[in-house]
Amino acid sequence: MYDSAGLQVLSREECLHLLGTMAVGRLVFTDKALPVVHPVVYVLDGESVVLRVPDGSLALVARDTIVAFQIDDVEPDLSKGWSVMAVGHVTEAVDEPVLSRLRQLPLASRGMAGEDHFLLVALEVLSGRRIP
Repeated sequence: MYDSAGLQVLSREECLHLLGTMAVGRLVFTDKALPVVHPVVYVLDGESVVLRVPDGSLALVARDTIVAFQIDDVEPDLSKGWSVMAVGHVTEAVDEPVLSRLRQLPLASRGMAGEDHFLLVALEVLSGRRIP
């Protein structure tokens, strides 16, 4: 299926596959009523995006809110590429059994000191497009 711009509409399964191929995405949320686009490292865990953020990270503002999350891989001349966007609720993992499992995921710490926080974005709405 194609959209009105002639882009191929990706299935949820294709979007999940592509989310599993990248390591850096854009977390989109609001801070003090203003839009923020924050680059984050992530890993796909089932149908959730897991972020590992250090103490003091601006991304912590997104806890307990609805966010957008976006990744893409598009050639500069727009000859080929794709984009995936998700919308979902963010929760912070706080239970030790869950944290223990998340610490085992291939997700490097970006903090210089202090404790990392694990944020989970439940992928409630997922859409993607590919340049044919």
